[in-house]
Amino acid sequence: MTDLSVPTVDAPGSPATARLLAEAAGRIDAPDVVLALSRGGVRTVHTGGSAEAGPVARERLHYELGSASKPFAGLLLARLVAQGRVRYEDRAADLLAPGFPVHPAVRRITLRHLLTHTSGLPGLPADFYPQAVPRWSTDPYGNYPADRVVRAFLRARPRHRPGTRWHYSNFAVSVLGHTLAAATGTPWEVLLHQQVLAPLGLEATLLRPGPDSTDATGHRRDGTPLPALDTGGFTAAGALRSTPLDLLTFLEAHVGGAPDSPTDPTLAAALTEVTRPVLRRGWRHAHTHTLTWFQHPTPYGPVLFHAGATLGQQAFLGFRPGTGLAVVATATRRVHRADTFVATAYGLLTETP
Repeated sequence: MTDLSVPTVDAPGSPATARLLAEAAGRIDAPDVVLALSRGGVRTVHTGGSAEAGPVARERLHYELGSASKPFAGLLLARLVAQGRVRYEDRAADLLAPGFPVHPAVRRITLRHLLTHTSGLPGLPADFYPQAVPRWSTDPYGNYPADRVVRAFLRARPRHRPGTRWHYSNFAVSVLGHTLAAATGTPWEVLLHQQVLAPLGLEATLLRPGPDSTDATGHRRDGTPLPALDTGGFTAAGALRSTPLDLLTFLEAHVGGAPDSPTDPTLAAALTEVTRPVLRRGWRHAHTHTLTWFQHPTPYGPVLFHAGATLGQQAFLGFRPGTGLAVVATATRRVHRADTFVATAYGLLTETP
């Protein structure tokens, strides 16, 4: 892979960190690659890829986050709880459709269950697949709007009793988004902007494609470009687009590495809350999760992270609480079995002293 750009001038960092990121980028095969690292608020950004750079610097393009959108949903819920507007144990069906007859297991599903993938709901609604399969590689979500997500939830028959098993679910987190919008009487996009994006200064984080030439273009494995992803009614689970620089700002707020860390008590409380372990799963309960992040141990302390992928792009967000270290990675090629993207980004987070 040919590196066609240099580290951005507004993120100097150290020469050693710049070399580390350049070496890591060389292991990722994608038309566009951005690796960004912040240590105590001091940033180093490396951009490259197999394609020629466009008119907008790669670190300033908007990348599709896919499931890496979920930490934003988690922070939003935590802040609304800190403000006393909702509770983690509020039942979603009661907020979303008061009085509507639902299955007893659905009635027991709380906001916490939805966010922590313990609701008993499947990854996607059962009736999602017939309409998605014919457009699986181009637009699987666009014809499944918000009202259909809500109806699917209200008529669901959960596979397991809520709170008893962990099963990753885009469906559940999407329902959470619609439930919070209903509970606050505020559209999801407005609510997220008011409670998370604006307070953290994330002006380049969007829920839809940005102005012309500002969006990164995703690619299939063979390099064929793809149109921007339409997430339909699954907005909270995967609709965000952001720049690597904005994503560093988001992570710096979690590690307290930015010079202008949030002072609002409810936002500060939410940022603390989403880093606290709340459940364990798997063999011998080896896997730890916070409300919204995966957590792993390392020789340098615990790391919190979340990855995401869309039809033609990938993103990775991670940080080490209390150390000021944060890592962002983006790439514009669809994930495949031998892909090194997540492993490379994860290594920067877990192996960097």
